[in-house]
Amino acid sequence: MEIDLTAAAIQCENLSKIFRVPSKIRDDGFFGRFKRKRKEIVAVEDVTFEVPKGEIFGILGPNGSGKSTLIRILSTLVFPDTGRARIFGLDVNQDTMTVRKHINRVSVDAAFFKKLSAWENLSYAARLYGIPVREARKKCVGILSEMGFDEDRVDQPLEDMSRGMQQKVAVARALFTSPVLLLMDEPTTGLDPISKRQVQDYVLRIQKQHEATVLFTSHDMDEAERVCNRIAIIHHGKFIAQGSVTELKEQAGCPEGSLEDVFFEMTGKDLALADLENEPTGGAA
Repeated sequence: MEIDLTAAAIQCENLSKIFRVPSKIRDDGFFGRFKRKRKEIVAVEDVTFEVPKGEIFGILGPNGSGKSTLIRILSTLVFPDTGRARIFGLDVNQDTMTVRKHINRVSVDAAFFKKLSAWENLSYAARLYGIPVREARKKCVGILSEMGFDEDRVDQPLEDMSRGMQQKVAVARALFTSPVLLLMDEPTTGLDPISKRQVQDYVLRIQKQHEATVLFTSHDMDEAERVCNRIAIIHHGKFIAQGSVTELKEQAGCPEGSLEDVFFEMTGKDLALADLENEPTGGAA
């Protein structure tokens, strides 16, 4: 089956995912031993949404709320237990290899060969995708320069670079293949304010100039409001609301408030408290 660029970029219907992780239970016997059991953690529960081509769709929620699991499902790294997900008409379970050719992902912890230079890492990725190395270097340097990355740093080892610079290399690696869908999982977490703004600006530019479709997860309210066309709020694995910022504020009954106010009205707690309660466990992030 071929990709259908006239279809919605993302269609998810009733997605759910449960992780079963080891848990120690104390045995009250004479020796006070521990028995190993498995507990269930609901990472994603009955999630339904659709993203049209050319939109930046944000998923906003605390750590451990299910954002990363949803990204992993859409990037074919995790299969849902129930429900269905399509990328431009392709089923992520049944058409896995074709989907992978047309998407790319930027995660909060990008994997690199840290002893190698930025370009050596990027050229390795270019060979995997069958992109001519000279063409790939020109494209990658162009992307990096738009995010304030000096060309003379491209040949320096990644281990000598800041977290922000490494994340810019991760964005370049994801974009030089010109994916039809870019999945960005908290791409600016841990970045300094300047690097964070540069990555955000670049995402906005590629959407405007190339009608790129981006799924952007974050737990930064201001970032989500600045970057995303529409936003879904996820809490304990469920979408509790979705719409534009204005629509979310209307739904929460605080039209003059902030997204933080929206989250509080809908969950009864602020995002900082929810972050503490929802520490990632067993892959449920």
